[in-house]
Amino acid sequence: MRTLVISDIHGCLEEFMQLLETVGYTPNKDQLVLAGDYVDRGPKSREVMDMIMDLAKNEHVVVLRGNHDERFRTLIQDGNMDVYDLFLSYGGMETLASYGFDAQKDSMKKIISSLHGKYADHFAFINETAYFYENEHFIFVHAGLNPKVADWKSQPLDDFLSIRELFVHYPTNVGKRVIFGHTVTTKIHGKANIWFSDDKIGIDGGCAMGNRLNCLEITSEGEMKEHFVPAS
Repeated sequence: MRTLVISDIHGCLEEFMQLLETVGYTPNKDQLVLAGDYVDRGPKSREVMDMIMDLAKNEHVVVLRGNHDERFRTLIQDGNMDVYDLFLSYGGMETLASYGFDAQKDSMKKIISSLHGKYADHFAFINETAYFYENEHFIFVHAGLNPKVADWKSQPLDDFLSIRELFVHYPTNVGKRVIFGHTVTTKIHGKANIWFSDDKIGIDGGCAMGNRLNCLEITSEGEMKEHFVPAS
């Protein structure tokens, strides 16, 4: 069984579909790991959510939660207006447009009420996603692990979703390589391709920022291959 890892789709539906075709994804045969951030910035967040929910019916698909997904869920499902400005500032307007709303014209009360009713399954799905996935050789997570926490599984939940520099620039010391998204690889090594280091692998190619959507393929023999689709 191959393991295919993709992160930070951010509403880039066409690129996501093309990437699955490029790698020859075979349901019920390949292990697909989606490492969070399905909404915001790109044009088709709702459609990406629909597709991922459909994929998740396959027992060999792991769906992890990203910080953008959690912020969207918190705003709509919990009605937490404290995250509203941050949501709009980081691609939320595009997300609302994909769900049929204009953030500049429609009241947030109307948006929350409508989404909470019509798309309750989307937010229930986000609420059921995992913060990490672990197999024999790797730990998969959206943002990373806090190297200051002795037992990484007990770290604050927000670290799984949002940690950056403290994780990227310091050794993890967890005995397994950590595969993550969240931090765009151009900010790590100046290129949008997958970043490999001794203890971690960064795969966020910044598709919604005009770069590319990456997929890390891990073969049954442990060989790693890099695939990508450029942003359209």
